[in-house]
Amino acid sequence: MKNSINKIVGTAAGLVFIGSSVFAQSLADAKKAIDAEQYQKAKSMLKNLTTTQATKDENFFYLGWVYLAQEYPDSAKAVFTKGLAANPKSALNYAGLGAAARVNKDQAGATTNFNQAITLAGKDSKPYLYVGEGYMLDPAPDANAAIGILTKGIAVNNKDPELYIALGDAYRSQLKSNEAYKAYTEALNINPKSATAKVATGVLWRLANNWEDSEKEFKDAIAIDPNYGPAYREWAETDVRWAQKVPTQASAKINEAVEQYRKFLSLTDMSIESRLRYADFLYQAGKFKDLQTEATAIAQSPNANLRAYRYIGYAAFENGDAATANTAMNTWMSKADPKRIIPYDYYYLGRIQLKAKDTTAALKTLEKTVQMDTTQGDLYADIAKIYYAKRQFEKAGDNYQQYVSKSNKATLNDYFSEGFSYYFAYGDQLSSKATPKPVADTMLLAKADSAFAHIQAKIATPNTTVTLYRARLYDLKEKDRNNIQGFAKPYYEKLITVTTAKPAPLADADKKNLAEAYAYLGAFAEYKEKDLAKATENYTKARENDPTNSSAANFFSRKAKGGTGKGK
Repeated sequence: MKNSINKIVGTAAGLVFIGSSVFAQSLADAKKAIDAEQYQKAKSMLKNLTTTQATKDENFFYLGWVYLAQEYPDSAKAVFTKGLAANPKSALNYAGLGAAARVNKDQAGATTNFNQAITLAGKDSKPYLYVGEGYMLDPAPDANAAIGILTKGIAVNNKDPELYIALGDAYRSQLKSNEAYKAYTEALNINPKSATAKVATGVLWRLANNWEDSEKEFKDAIAIDPNYGPAYREWAETDVRWAQKVPTQASAKINEAVEQYRKFLSLTDMSIESRLRYADFLYQAGKFKDLQTEATAIAQSPNANLRAYRYIGYAAFENGDAATANTAMNTWMSKADPKRIIPYDYYYLGRIQLKAKDTTAALKTLEKTVQMDTTQGDLYADIAKIYYAKRQFEKAGDNYQQYVSKSNKATLNDYFSEGFSYYFAYGDQLSSKATPKPVADTMLLAKADSAFAHIQAKIATPNTTVTLYRARLYDLKEKDRNNIQGFAKPYYEKLITVTTAKPAPLADADKKNLAEAYAYLGAFAEYKEKDLAKATENYTKARENDPTNSSAANFFSRKAKGGTGKGK
């Protein structure tokens, strides 16, 4: 959800406070405002510069880059195009057009414009820098392409610290810590006073869960420039991760994180974009009440960013305010540019619909979520439950199977639900009245048995319910009791052993299960072994445990009429 430019670029040299109109004439000051994430201030400066210095293509480029930072790629594209009108050979504005194209998922347009930017760059390393950063933008960062172009930029100018910082960020996204650290160190060798490189190194340590060294780097950055806002922001986000990984320190670190983030906000221009990133932080910190308050305030402010409704929806759901959550998420999903919708939006919308018991809509939404983001393994359980309630057992089984394989929350009960679903799916096929009658798929029984076998392998003492259903599914394979093969025999025998080992008195359910097991053994003795005495013994035990057992009643009825034991 975080803006990729904020994540990757990381920001550069110090903070400049809002001041006199002299800033409006300085591109350098506008760039400093961008680096300090004072986007409204930078945008005001740059709009003035594009009017007063309309022939300078750089002014247009940096204004367009601000629009990209604020997630307005179409506005950025329009400004980059004006930059090319001012200078048709502007490598920077071609780099900008390529970046805007990537954000809009126009890969061909991105490639064409990036290539043109590099062709026109000459000995200027900045086009290489921004092409590299363009490759790292959402929704499809390409670290290999970024590394390739940034390396070429370093060959053009190996004294540009920004190139090394961007290179380190690209390596960091690939979790190549050694390469990232080397790049950040080179940036600091060129400019020891680079707060940006210090902060980037701190983020690297954070990813390694090295909290102390991470915090030290942020303190070093603040020592270089006490007003360098991004150091406070990254420190805050490190505290959140620290809290998540070390529960004993969670409360203290979350509170510290909130204070650090407030410091960051005080050093920005409190733009909507900065407040949205704060909202993102509050979500990560689990401060849902604060998040709902802040997001609601953003939504009600002039020129509000529609994304505020995403946060209202998320927070309201977590706060148990289902009606507000539903209204907010539908506002966001219906009005936002489809390119801005992310898998987590569908995740929350689906959960909201489940809460409202709209299972038809929820099923559609949740299935779309897992299609978009295969890491959302937990959702398969919700999908499976919906299908099970609809008696679509095979689909329920398939989704339980996905759940147990992709979620770290799955329990043995979920394996049982998987096996149970496949068992009933086979039973439905077997008893189907459809024309033509479907051929029952024995693979469903194999899948059910695999799930049940997994449970038995994980527990020390056999579970009677699992043993019962393994016996039943093997009994289903028999098809014809008159031609019984004994597939279920070892499982019914195990069921008898496990059940009779229980302390007396046995529950009625256990007695019924024993009757079922003895009746099966009676049928095996009668039809397979042709042993009437043994059959009578087992059917007698079945009747003793459950006088209503139909198989036992049928046997004794036939026996009374002389219709049993024909084989012996």
